[in-house]
Amino acid sequence: MTGFTTLDFAVLIIYLGGITIWGAWLGRGHKGGTDYFLGSRSLPWIAVMLSVVATETSTLTFLSIPGVAYSGSLVFLQLTFGYLLGRVFVSAVLLPAYYAGSLTTAYALLEERFGLGVRRFTSAIFMVTRLLADSVRLFATAIPLALITGWPYATSIIVIGVLTLIYTYLGGIKAVVWVDAAQMMLYLFGALVAVLGIQALVPGGWSSVLASARPEGKLAVLDLSFDRMTTYTLWAGIFGGAIFTMASHGTDQLIVQRLLTCRNQRAAQKALIGSGIAVIVQFFIFLMVGLGLWAFYEGRSFDSTDEIFALFIVEQLPPGITGLLIAGVFAAAMSSLSSSINSLASATAYDYWAPIVGARNDEARILKAGKVFTLVWAGLLTLGAVLFIPLSTGTTAVEVALGIASLVYGGLLGAFALGVFTKRPGQVAVIIGVVVGIGTVTILRNEMAWPWYVLVGSVVTFVAGSFAGLFESQKRSV
Repeated sequence: MTGFTTLDFAVLIIYLGGITIWGAWLGRGHKGGTDYFLGSRSLPWIAVMLSVVATETSTLTFLSIPGVAYSGSLVFLQLTFGYLLGRVFVSAVLLPAYYAGSLTTAYALLEERFGLGVRRFTSAIFMVTRLLADSVRLFATAIPLALITGWPYATSIIVIGVLTLIYTYLGGIKAVVWVDAAQMMLYLFGALVAVLGIQALVPGGWSSVLASARPEGKLAVLDLSFDRMTTYTLWAGIFGGAIFTMASHGTDQLIVQRLLTCRNQRAAQKALIGSGIAVIVQFFIFLMVGLGLWAFYEGRSFDSTDEIFALFIVEQLPPGITGLLIAGVFAAAMSSLSSSINSLASATAYDYWAPIVGARNDEARILKAGKVFTLVWAGLLTLGAVLFIPLSTGTTAVEVALGIASLVYGGLLGAFALGVFTKRPGQVAVIIGVVVGIGTVTILRNEMAWPWYVLVGSVVTFVAGSFAGLFESQKRSV
């Protein structure tokens, strides 16, 4: 056991300080809201692609996904097949709609079709969902910091929250995207270092890991069962994963905002589809790390599977390398947190504040308000992470976060489907559809695994909204 040495602390501090200063420097010279929240729509697609992957990854992927393989197998990988298919659909159907006008948020598209009320309603759903899900993501960051410093989880959460806020507040979306790109490369490098570490620490290396995992069924990738209660099956992965991604990457301001920073529609499509391929590779690497940890620890039980990879990093890897991998943990956390803060602030500024005060085209006022909302949302996310601490025992953080998002994504996707594929339903009908869709999934959530939530919710929303639209039409006729 090596522990966390002075060298490791030095590496971590240099990284945290350097990334914060760099991010703040990147955002210099903002002149208005479009600069601050959309990077003047001029960011290169490769940087946006890496930012999309980093944004959806977070600490949960870095810590929790290895834990999923540790306690199970490689079946989680089935979801990534659907993730790629969903991105192709968004690229073909929703991105052209976004780039048809100069939209500022994902929900501006719904205003054009249904009115301001639907824009605000769906934006509010996004805000609540993002607050809950990303508070859980921020909490996951406290695990390694608490292990290496002995600090309480709350202190760890506050420290990482403040550091992320500094460059997000000063740098805006340009800093978020470029820092995300750098951070993705760091945490992916960290995972590869862990793979090499397992090769050295497990007798017989990876040949031994694979040989011992095969008879235990841990190398299984496909589950062809039709059991709706089984979380990871091929059908849940392809259909549930695809629909989930259509919602998360087509209707969630967290991702859509990044795509709107590209120079044109073609660049946004390359960024989105490229991110799907990168995610498959990334998930495979993290799942393999989990198999290696299972062999190293000989399958022993832990209080939380989210702790296993963090313990391995701190206790088993050499000085300097440990610091680098813990920096990778924070890279994943800061990329996701900064994205959440910026997207929440942009939705608040554009979907609520600007229409209310009559500042839709006042770039200077939107910039000032956006910075205030950045402070507010950073505080709320930090508070939410602290409040999650007593609820974390016996849970896998990644599944908690995905489950929260899945409950409402179906309603959002159904609303966008009504907007793109229908002409009859009006504002009241679509709101009714969203409420019925989210309510149905909430009631039935214990009757199916979470990958099915979005599919069920979107279908119910579309049907209910279309049906309600018939009565709207009849009322208008009378």
